[in-house]
Amino acid sequence: MTTEWLETDGLGGYAMGAADLIRSRRYHALLLAATRPPEGRMVLVADMEVFVETATNRYALMSHRYRGGFVHPDGAARITSFAHAPWPRWQWTLPDGAVVELELAVAPGAPRTALRWRRVAGSAVALHVQPLLAGRDYHATHHENGGFGFEPELDGSERVTWRPYPGVPAVTAVANAVYQHAPDWYRAFDLADEAERGLDHLEDLAAPGTLTFDLAAGPAALLLAADAPPAGRAAELVEAVFAAERTRRGAFPSELARAADAYIARRDGGKTVLAGYPWFSDWGRDTFISLRGLTLATGRRDEARAILVQWAGAISDGMLPNRYDEGATTPEYNSVDAALWFVIAADAYLAGAATAEDRRLLQTAIGAIVEGYARGTRHGIRADGDGLLACGEPGWQLTWMDAKIGGDVITPRIGKPVEIQALWINALAIAGRAAEAERARAAFGARFWHEDGRYLYDVVDCDHVAGTADASCRPNQLFAIGGLPRQVLDGARAAAVVDTVERVLWTPAGPRTLAPGDPRYCARFTGGPEVRDRAYHQGTVWPWLAGAFVEAWVRVRGNTVEAKREAKVRFLEPLLARRDVAGLGHVAEICEAEPPHRPVGCPFQAWSLAELIRLDALLA
Repeated sequence: MTTEWLETDGLGGYAMGAADLIRSRRYHALLLAATRPPEGRMVLVADMEVFVETATNRYALMSHRYRGGFVHPDGAARITSFAHAPWPRWQWTLPDGAVVELELAVAPGAPRTALRWRRVAGSAVALHVQPLLAGRDYHATHHENGGFGFEPELDGSERVTWRPYPGVPAVTAVANAVYQHAPDWYRAFDLADEAERGLDHLEDLAAPGTLTFDLAAGPAALLLAADAPPAGRAAELVEAVFAAERTRRGAFPSELARAADAYIARRDGGKTVLAGYPWFSDWGRDTFISLRGLTLATGRRDEARAILVQWAGAISDGMLPNRYDEGATTPEYNSVDAALWFVIAADAYLAGAATAEDRRLLQTAIGAIVEGYARGTRHGIRADGDGLLACGEPGWQLTWMDAKIGGDVITPRIGKPVEIQALWINALAIAGRAAEAERARAAFGARFWHEDGRYLYDVVDCDHVAGTADASCRPNQLFAIGGLPRQVLDGARAAAVVDTVERVLWTPAGPRTLAPGDPRYCARFTGGPEVRDRAYHQGTVWPWLAGAFVEAWVRVRGNTVEAKREAKVRFLEPLLARRDVAGLGHVAEICEAEPPHRPVGCPFQAWSLAELIRLDALLA
């Protein structure tokens, strides 16, 4: 399993890679820029070949995996230390005793990556760096072709620019080095994680030339930029990035708060939340599930406000878009819960100090959502005669369990899903519709209790057939007790639900999405896209659900100091320890259902981290 580091630019772009610097994903890159922030992401500088000369020999500092799993050269074997904080830093110890260090940082607010090598010990005298370029969409792979623009544009002694393809940002390297033009192709890189995912995993990269640095004269400085970098010498520009980042990162109150910063990005002059790295953009559901942890729990109220205001303008017939993703020309209104999570997030923001204008705007938005749902909107979303919220129609995946393969919705959950009712009842109460909230709450208590299982049904009135119920044991029921401001189920039944979930679904990585023993249960998450999508919500662990579980566990024990202390040791601390397992400093999107609960899917996930931050504050 690969441990990975991530550095983001606040625009949707990033640098990302494995701890050993061997690329295993198509998303691993030194310079990946968002051309339409936070969208239009393109891999510009994918990798580099690096050699160092000492008084006795020439040694590789990098390794690459080529077709057939062949790893060459042997630079990764010489890495003797790696740290991901405050930014990625590697040291290589060479056979003759020389030690070389590399530091990497991304400039916030600009598509630029700063790299700095220095001689720590021994006689390292020269460094040779070949940038390996692509110029492709970040979901694609790059292949040798006759259209690549190798020709360099030299500007003074320290700047060289390449223009890979028409319509693709130029790449500028500012380096205190001598550039020697020697265009070539590096062929058949083998990206192991893509192979495991059943996707195209071979790639060719363009090598326009070599930058040679004099390490004996001081550190080697290289700034890679997808914009026009400011004037100045390479050493000064690179040092400015590290100095600014040292100050900025030092201002965060905790490592968790610093990690949260990676998911806040610019959109259309406002702010949004990126659902995860490397492949997610901003999604409505993910944004508002994440907002309480990423912003309010870390003291970033200005960003919370900017995000809420940004999205409030997109309400349509009570709904919010589920995504503005991958350059879609129109937003996608295909989520029943995105707007309801907006209500929860807006209410949490309004619980603190807010201007009269903000209160008016957000309360108006809340009212529009609740009224739109009560009246009825897209995809069969409507308040039913019992006060509960019905939703769904064939071919649409409206809840967070949204896997779909072609026209096949894996978990359609048409009818009245359990967590949607908890969200709806909370939204009614927040909107000041107390009588409707109480009526729905009474109906919930009468309809969802599964006496034989001692837990809650996952859906009632399945496929809009009155009186039917889906007895799948899933973690969605937790939101009736925890994870939301108003508890919908209490007393002995609430305690029984928590006990059942802990016994059947809980793992050290979070709750499983389906009980073992169910014929649909998937213990592992491997294979091609279709196999993995079918396992996505059929047992696979989702760490973000730990927030609802732990809060429910504490609530049914009276919210006592002792219960919080026990929950912190039993549940939160093991979850926090998993930040060193896959995406370093972060929490993965999903994990396999069975031990050792291998992190899979997206290694850096906003709501996974956000709910741990919220829990950390809740249990303090």
